[in-house]
Amino acid sequence: MLRWRLKLLSAGVVLSLAFAIVPVISPTVSAQNPKEEICKGSGGTWSNNSCTQPTGTNTDLPGLIRNVVNILLFIIGAVAVIMIVIGGIKYTTSNGDQGSVKSAKDTILYSVVGIIVAFMAYAIVNFVISRL
Repeated sequence: MLRWRLKLLSAGVVLSLAFAIVPVISPTVSAQNPKEEICKGSGGTWSNNSCTQPTGTNTDLPGLIRNVVNILLFIIGAVAVIMIVIGGIKYTTSNGDQGSVKSAKDTILYSVVGIIVAFMAYAIVNFVISRL
């Protein structure tokens, strides 16, 4: 029974790491060359083989809140994945000690709950910002 749990937990840790490492696929850009793509990605306008950047900075409140939430969500996600890995390592090295097993399971559980709460907060903030 313990070997089955260890295999399941190891598979979960490997899958968590795999999903954490997979790069985020960016949307398709219809740029003709890399310079145009970089220009449009930085908020500029591409025309006549040159990039024109806007003179003012975009400091609207919804955009600022969205950027802060995205950064915090990235940090929370990274910390949660690290904690899941730490919990998995604690679980596999517990050697059947009930206190260590409970601590490892709690670490994994709280990490997963943290990820769920972070995604819900992200959804709520984006919903509220879209209504502004």
